[in-house]
Amino acid sequence: MVKLSVELRRYRLKRAFAISRGSRSEACVLVVRIEQDGVIGSGECVPYARYGETVENVTEAILSLQPPFDRRQLQRLLPPGAARNAVDCAFWDLEAKQSGRRVWELAGLELPEPVSTALTLSLDTPESMRVRARENADFPILKIKLGGGAADIARIEAVREGSPDARLIVDANEGWSRHEFAELVKTFGELGVEMVEQPFPAGEDDSLADADCPFDVCADESCHGVESFERLPAGYSMINIKLDKTGGLTEALELRRRARDAGYRVMIGCMIGSSLGTAPALLVAQGADVADLDGPLLLAEDHPIPLHFEKNRIAPSEPGLWG
Repeated sequence: MVKLSVELRRYRLKRAFAISRGSRSEACVLVVRIEQDGVIGSGECVPYARYGETVENVTEAILSLQPPFDRRQLQRLLPPGAARNAVDCAFWDLEAKQSGRRVWELAGLELPEPVSTALTLSLDTPESMRVRARENADFPILKIKLGGGAADIARIEAVREGSPDARLIVDANEGWSRHEFAELVKTFGELGVEMVEQPFPAGEDDSLADADCPFDVCADESCHGVESFERLPAGYSMINIKLDKTGGLTEALELRRRARDAGYRVMIGCMIGSSLGTAPALLVAQGADVADLDGPLLLAEDHPIPLHFEKNRIAPSEPGLWG
């Protein structure tokens, strides 16, 4: 008999985290457990308001599933999103424990290696972002949250002053107009910005095809799973794969394959959650152009069995955590 349960966990953040759409001081995650014959598999998701998700409706979607069903049937039972992610990853964990093999083996992947992650700097005043950049100047890649109006040029200049040697990537979270983006492009090129993520709102990004950018433009809110990737507007050269968007590891691996086959560069991202939610993404991040898996680093507390971070390097998950 298969039993499915959901638990809400709250994690305090080290400091308030702001993007163009708002700020938060805690991470709310849902942990799914699937038990079969005394073996338990676990997975985590982060309901995201931008996609109409709440703790309540994601919990309801998960509990609407009626066992017995398996991971392959799950892909038809729930759409891409947070609910399917937690259940999909719990199934992978369960299958690994039942078989005595690691998830990477079950998925036909190579032995995973440590991954280097970018560190995200929350949207703030230029001076505060300069200080944060200086404090983390030993991170090889800094991801800067922007999308806050006229001060964005001052913010990116301040970050570059604070960390002159870091590779810089920028995330607007759909926060710019076409005019703002055109004004920023030259400055970003001069400061060595390598990539800009989702400059325009999803559905309003057709004009990217005409933009002349000296850097990669990465789709985040415009690219969830395989279906949305097939409809992606021209102008993007990179996609951000997040398991909470794809609906789990199963579709994330397929999306990565299709993106590479189509010539896109690949970034692996995450919501702000614990090591349990980040562990499956480490498998997708193998060989990625950029990994942005710093979610656990932003928490004041983590899962009882955390991933091992050595500054920006993340070791593959231990069996006691996941997979």
